[in-house]
Amino acid sequence: MYIIKVRSREREEMVEFTDEVRRRLKESGARNGLCVLYVRHTTAGLTVNENADPDVQRDMLLALRKLVPQHGMGFRHGEENSDAHIKASLLGSSVTVPFQNGELLLGRWQGIFLCEFDGGREREVVMMLQESSMK
Repeated sequence: MYIIKVRSREREEMVEFTDEVRRRLKESGARNGLCVLYVRHTTAGLTVNENADPDVQRDMLLALRKLVPQHGMGFRHGEENSDAHIKASLLGSSVTVPFQNGELLLGRWQGIFLCEFDGGREREVVMMLQESSMK
């Protein structure tokens, strides 16, 4: 098990941390199996999405902002971050990526992102590797 710290700078931001996952996978020596990532926070989520064009992340955040705005919906939670909780639940708190021969089996344009909805702050992502006995 590894803890990966991911730092956001904005209230809403997608922070790619694929390279850190790759580094930890290589360090582990694991060859084949599943990499499970889980964010330990209620106002941040995880996703696998395009990492080639930053407009994709901008568009995703824009759509989520329009779907669930921070103000004007009558939320009662006193911290004024109910929207962040809802957005994090919509995206989910975990992703699973298979790996083979010590390499993540991501597509050509895919990256792993922390989706921050109540930042900026440092977040913790738990990384668990489940090795397979199959070759």
